[in-house]
Amino acid sequence: MKSIKVVGAKGHNLKNITLEIPKEKMIVVTGLSGSGKSSLAFDTIYAEGQRRYVESMSAYARQFLELMEKPDVEHISGLSPAISIEQRNPSKNPRSTVATVTEIYDYLRLLFARIGHRHCPQCGRAVQSWSVQGITADILKKFADTNVYLFSPIVRGRAGTYEELFAKLKKEGFVKVRVNGVICSLDTPPTLERYKKHTIELLADEVFVEEFERERLVESLELALKYSKGLVSVEETEGKKPRAFTYSENNACAHCGIGFSELEPRLFSFNSPYGACPECNGLGIKIEIAEDLVVPDPELSINQGAIAAWDNPVTTRTHRWKSSWSGYYYDILKQVCRQAKINMNTPWNKLAKTQRDLLLYGTGGAQYTSVISGTSQEFEGVITNLKRRHDESESDFVKEEVYNRFMREVTCPVCLGKRLKPEALAVYIGGKNIAQIGQMQVSAAKQFFEQLTLTDKEKTIAKDVLKEIKARLEFLNSVGLSYLTLDRKSQTLSGGEAQRIHLATQIGSGLTGVLYVLDEPTIGLHSRDNDRLIATLKELRDLDNTLIIVEHDKDTILAADWVVELGPAAGEHGGEVVAQGPTDRFLKDEKSLTASYLNGRRCILPPEKLRAGNGKFIEIIGAQQFNLKNIDVKIPLGKMVCVTGVSGSGKSTLVHQILYKTLAQKFYHAKDVPGQHKRIKGLENIDKVIIVDQSPIGKTPRSNPATYIGLFTHIRELFAEMPEAKRRGYKAGRFSFNVKGGRCEKCQGDGILKIQMQFLPDIYVRCEECNGKRFNEDTLQVTFKGKNIADVLDMSVSQALEFFDSIPKIKRYLQTLHDVGLGYIKLGQAATTLSGGEAQRVKLADELSRKGTGKTLYILDEPTTGLHFADIDKLLHVLHGLADRGNSVLIIEHNLDVIKTADWLIDLGPEGGDKGGLIVAQGTPYEIAACPQSYTGHYLKTELEEAAAFRRANGLPPATGKTASANGDPRNRSLTKKSTRKK
Repeated sequence: MKSIKVVGAKGHNLKNITLEIPKEKMIVVTGLSGSGKSSLAFDTIYAEGQRRYVESMSAYARQFLELMEKPDVEHISGLSPAISIEQRNPSKNPRSTVATVTEIYDYLRLLFARIGHRHCPQCGRAVQSWSVQGITADILKKFADTNVYLFSPIVRGRAGTYEELFAKLKKEGFVKVRVNGVICSLDTPPTLERYKKHTIELLADEVFVEEFERERLVESLELALKYSKGLVSVEETEGKKPRAFTYSENNACAHCGIGFSELEPRLFSFNSPYGACPECNGLGIKIEIAEDLVVPDPELSINQGAIAAWDNPVTTRTHRWKSSWSGYYYDILKQVCRQAKINMNTPWNKLAKTQRDLLLYGTGGAQYTSVISGTSQEFEGVITNLKRRHDESESDFVKEEVYNRFMREVTCPVCLGKRLKPEALAVYIGGKNIAQIGQMQVSAAKQFFEQLTLTDKEKTIAKDVLKEIKARLEFLNSVGLSYLTLDRKSQTLSGGEAQRIHLATQIGSGLTGVLYVLDEPTIGLHSRDNDRLIATLKELRDLDNTLIIVEHDKDTILAADWVVELGPAAGEHGGEVVAQGPTDRFLKDEKSLTASYLNGRRCILPPEKLRAGNGKFIEIIGAQQFNLKNIDVKIPLGKMVCVTGVSGSGKSTLVHQILYKTLAQKFYHAKDVPGQHKRIKGLENIDKVIIVDQSPIGKTPRSNPATYIGLFTHIRELFAEMPEAKRRGYKAGRFSFNVKGGRCEKCQGDGILKIQMQFLPDIYVRCEECNGKRFNEDTLQVTFKGKNIADVLDMSVSQALEFFDSIPKIKRYLQTLHDVGLGYIKLGQAATTLSGGEAQRVKLADELSRKGTGKTLYILDEPTTGLHFADIDKLLHVLHGLADRGNSVLIIEHNLDVIKTADWLIDLGPEGGDKGGLIVAQGTPYEIAACPQSYTGHYLKTELEEAAAFRRANGLPPATGKTASANGDPRNRSLTKKSTRKK
């Protein structure tokens, strides 16, 4: 059997493990969160495979590649070149889209440049080509009795010095050229920078346009067209704004008289100045001052402070003179209102539009006398004033404050979000321009290209390009991403979606004999879409590739050829191989915790009874953002509610774009505009909203779980109370690694030093002065129970919980981290090393450590990401604890263990994308399971049947699916019954 043999792996928490896994098979590595799965799969096997591959290259090539640090392993044999498909954060570049990442857009640009049908952007007529005679007649008509230049564009937007070109033109008898808009003599041509782009136009002739000069004009045009291969530019020699016109032997609109250059792929690129909309530079959006942020409450009058931007003006970082500036602005408004007869006690929304425009934009030419200079000045308007201050101020604070408080992204008014110039959008294939194809979902684009009708000539030209486009669309469809639009920004993708896009591009490459290492590819996928993804993974395996997948998903584990389980616990108690072997043998292993959940020995059970809730609701009326079909959704409060549905059915749109953004505006005055809906009722039934997402808890290694949840402050205060600290006069700040005083200054509290290597990866070495402890020697002499501050940061949550058992205010924070399944992480672990699921649970712990009001709405997006079955059991106890205290918990989830324990489900669908956005069913899990139209119900029915069988086999009372009385004993409606072994 071909195999990969790992001997003596010790990276992170791995306990010197040795194992052998088969090649050309699908292998799943599973186990509790923090048991060492990623350490084995990514930090050991992938890192060594990648390192060996890169080291086989020349030193010159290696400097351009990211080199992997040698993993802590004795030996690995049987390795192939390795490719990792990780749960990476999607690109933050606003120009990056689904189509650009998958290279579909590159092929679309080429397709439009080669077989696109050009139309005039002004009149919409098809573009005609010009002959020399036609050009001559048009010039005689348009430029009669004027002097004109005839330019032949030789070089357009290309880098180089072009010394040989200038010499050649001079030798051929030409006298002048225009370089980057400036006419130069060929006797003294300009020196051009090699790596900058230049435009060079040959001055073919300067001629007075009249019928007498027709013959000369024809000769000069023929000469110009010859040098530029069919293009000539005619421009008046005089005037403030000399008229110019470009003629093409190939492209021009006969009706409007507009000439165009040849179609090129770069015309359709929003990253190139030749194709990008000049107003928004190809972004499709602009950052502008928003009226509703300047006047947040239109029901107030000016005297009541309606114009918040001047009632609470931006001044200095210390807010110095804020009241003085507020009075100054109020005086200006008073003068302008008196002059324009505006009643300052009238509510803002009752003022006429002309009056509001005068105050905001200065339209109408009002005057005021400045109390500072005493001179009469023109009133510029509040928004115009803010724009000017943002653009002209030298203070970074002022710019930042204006941006944060009053500016928002708006769709570009010129291209309407399409990113391209009008001439690019006027090129069509099959009746669609490139932006319209970009707005299609993957499934719709796939259908469009399959049904595209072309001429025989076009088919020949486009054959290979269409093949590549169709293949990539098929791969995206096969990994469950048919609902994404091609122009969807990469920064809005979830980690799972970004990973599956990467997977789709790898399938398209058709490589064989490669080792692929994947990190939970099923994240964000509905059970129905899992089947398609698993089929795709098997297709990749059947190309003689080896797949190592870190995964917790039941279906993926059962579909694997070989399973490796690490454990037996997390953190320092993990890192051992608990069980491994072919899947059928693995399922019978008594030692395996994972196998016990898969073979029915353990089970996460739905509750015996469901919560009644508090009888109140939040009701979203007329939700129609993106693919939502004007739906009304009623969310019961005081319960745990799950929003379910296939991928792309509209769950995140409903919960994040509409509900959360509306609540954030109400409670926190957020400036993000909610998604399109009519109204939301019942907001008075909650007092705050908390969103617990998977964004990082910090962007630097200095941020860690202890600092994020506020635990480190209490630990520092405890150390400051120690007798030794008091004797030395140390305050709590002494025990911070972020400020001078207690930290090691050589490494500035990082504990490591970075050494840059030219042909090798950067090396991080432990700081020799503090030995990696981050603090100086004096600070480390202060101890509590024999441990200094560095020792405490190096403790796992479980160790710290035992260590601080007698300190209630510290123990409370640690207990919440432990309760959400993070007992294995270290208090000082860098935030950048935490996965999205871990970061989300740290945030959840932060919220749990605060005293609740019982009227809070918690919103979570797939909190089971990265969690083992046993960890999900723990998490469910925490989430149901929130609901038991009267709070409302709203979860977007695909995991059936969470769904079956919920009190209420809202199932969207029936499909993803355009075919989604409807409510398929809503009710208790048992009601959804009985709904034949619900995909979720189909899979949920099986889960509920298995749970019922488990209860019967273990002599447990049945779950009725009925609602408990509102004031009943909470224990009777506890939703996560502790799983037990079958007797």
